Amino acid sequence: MKKTIIRTALEGLYFTGMHHWMRPVVGGVGCILMLHHVRPPRSDPFQPNRLLEVSPVFFEGLLRRLKRSRVDVISLDEMHRRFVERDFGRRFVCITFDDGYKDNLRWAHPLLQQYEMPYTLFIPTSFPDRLGELWWVALEQVVARNTRIGLTVNGEEKFFDARSIGEKRELYDAIYGYLRSMKTEQEVRRTIRDLCATYHVDIPAICEDECMDWQEIAQMADDRLVTIGAHTVTHPMLKKVPSDEAVRAEMEQSRAVIEAALGKRPEHLAYPVGDPTSAGPREFNIAAELGFKTAVTTRPGVLFKAHGDHLMALPRISVNGEYQQQRYLKVLMSGAGTALWNGFRRVNAA
Repeated sequence: MKKTIIRTALEGLYFTGMHHWMRPVVGGVGCILMLHHVRPPRSDPFQPNRLLEVSPVFFEGLLRRLKRSRVDVISLDEMHRRFVERDFGRRFVCITFDDGYKDNLRWAHPLLQQYEMPYTLFIPTSFPDRLGELWWVALEQVVARNTRIGLTVNGEEKFFDARSIGEKRELYDAIYGYLRSMKTEQEVRRTIRDLCATYHVDIPAICEDECMDWQEIAQMADDRLVTIGAHTVTHPMLKKVPSDEAVRAEMEQSRAVIEAALGKRPEHLAYPVGDPTSAGPREFNIAAELGFKTAVTTRPGVLFKAHGDHLMALPRISVNGEYQQQRYLKVLMSGAGTALWNGFRRVNAA
């Protein structure tokens, strides 16, 4: 239902031409695009994380359109300069990737080289160290491989059927929502580890299969088009980490490990998950104290001049695998779609 409503709104804004009329008012000075995977479509009928991946064909269509457009595709360093110097003569777009997946090197990087477009990779350092826990993928594998799953909910052992694709989708969404509702990151990880141990899912193997190692990241970092950014060490929802010191350590140690591995200190940060339940004023303040130039969230929105006062809480536009239509991105990048979503509020840093 939610997907249908979003698609209907995007279609309405596009086919009525409202996004063109609204753009001068709500379009801002630029936007930051957020991607995760770029890879050929999978045939599996059960893909609860499909929103995180787009096809190379769709991605190249986006790059081709950006190349023809009247906007500048720039690095985060250049974006930062424009905000500091109040240089807003031309609208801009920044391209970012979270997590450092192998397909970024295999599929996205050659296309970005071909179109000569700069971009940023945000790396959680435990992933190339092969110690990371991609718990959302682990949960997908648990549900995909089993027809009946037991889970302790509020101290009570409950069992759920997962025979059909429909049941699997419903169960994944329910468990994912339950995990996201937990108060601490520790609870989330403990629950996932227990599920994986019970149903024989190898969490370290997921990291090795999905994520680049340091050699591959170094290969990309050598390209002048590529900026490497920090994305914490263990990819926690920072707002669920009780200790300020632990949050600070996640950010600072991530930066230190990347500097040691690649020889360059990251100056930009992405908050894992990055929505209001995962990053807020405490996290924004700590990132500022640590001296990052910018920090990005996953809160939807385009950038306005006023974001120059909130560089630790920048919104992004998700290039979402559930909405692989160029017209949807046109609406979102015009600012019309996110303006409606945000109730026409330009800056959300609370």
